[in-house]
Amino acid sequence: MNRRTLLTSFAAIAAAIGCGTAQAAPPPPVTVFAAASLTDALQAVGKAYTQRTGVPVRFSFASSSLLARQIESGAKADLFVAADLVWMDHAQKAGRIDVASRSTLLRGRLALIAPADSNVNVRIAPRFPLTTLLGHSGRLAVGDPAYVPAGIYAQTALTRLGVWASVQGRLARADNVRVALSYVARHEAPLGIVYETDARAEPGVRIVGIFPEASHAPIDYPAALVRGGSGAARGFLGYLHSPAALAVFRRYGFRTAG
Repeated sequence: MNRRTLLTSFAAIAAAIGCGTAQAAPPPPVTVFAAASLTDALQAVGKAYTQRTGVPVRFSFASSSLLARQIESGAKADLFVAADLVWMDHAQKAGRIDVASRSTLLRGRLALIAPADSNVNVRIAPRFPLTTLLGHSGRLAVGDPAYVPAGIYAQTALTRLGVWASVQGRLARADNVRVALSYVARHEAPLGIVYETDARAEPGVRIVGIFPEASHAPIDYPAALVRGGSGAARGFLGYLHSPAALAVFRRYGFRTAG
């Protein structure tokens, strides 16, 4: 075998090894920034997507406000799913959202909750006796109304129902809705306001009532690709709107937007 033939053979072997290595390389993960209230449902959907496609999905769950600000500051994310329109708008105005990919994925409802062993019973209506239900020193667990979507919805609902002024000084403010949920589950607060889906996911609480939809803005969950993110995220976003994924969301109590 002459030198030229030998070099050609080595090149062919190297190319074959290179192709095999490329084929064996795992696909890049999709990084999703999502509202804390989506934790259980999105993890289930992400697991199903990975089993189906082999593409891993990583999640960062927190308050939509915190995630939007992180995305605005350049945090590495491929997809953003928020718990309200305001913080998706915030990320979009910062030029970080692929506007053409944006859509409303899910809808939810707002619930008044108590510890599972509580015997509190009330009908949510204008001027309902919320302060009486809290007792002498009890506080109302809510996402901080200054920036947490669930807390903003809660403040709006209580204001329209004529109750906010009597409880605004008695809040147990939480960094996100799941923290507010935990306050009630651990008996640190006698009552809380969270999304219905959060309440259904926590056996330590029970739903006392659902707030009238007219008492607050629609609870919409918009989803959109983050500009400069992985191209693989487009496939996962499409899967989120698929019948299989929407069935999972409905199982967790969400209403679909379609």
